[in-house]
Amino acid sequence: MINLKTFLCMALLLITSTVTANDNTTKELDIFWQQLSETVINGDFEQYSAGYHEDAILVSGFSKNSYSIKQALARWKQGFDDTKNGKMKASVKFVWTKRFVSDNTAHETGMFKYSTTDDEGVTEDFIAHLTTLSVKKNGKWLIMMENQKSKATQQEWDAAQ
Repeated sequence: MINLKTFLCMALLLITSTVTANDNTTKELDIFWQQLSETVINGDFEQYSAGYHEDAILVSGFSKNSYSIKQALARWKQGFDDTKNGKMKASVKFVWTKRFVSDNTAHETGMFKYSTTDDEGVTEDFIAHLTTLSVKKNGKWLIMMENQKSKATQQEWDAAQ
């Protein structure tokens, strides 16, 4: 039978190990999202697409539908091409308000802000509430599900920062 002191020491060790693992996972995910953002800035469609699992799903609160990420990527490709060819500038930023993570899984809730600037200098921002499910496979994070829930306001974005 384990005495109370031994039990408390084991529980503290488990909690400490879990917190450290979660901190490391969060740092890895921050790097993943930053790298994904850079692919948008660079118009690098192939690298952006590589951030998704091949069977990933996009859930759209806007169209009230879900479909393969391959369909979504096909729609988004022109924006990447236009960015790469200098017809426009694009960027995306992410802010997370809730993160439930383990060593190889992540459920993140927050927002993204996608900005474009056309060749006349006109900038448009699109901000949306977002939830993602990701998995780490062979040392690489991949998005399994992206749920673009609803439009968000600049005030919501600012408050989440």
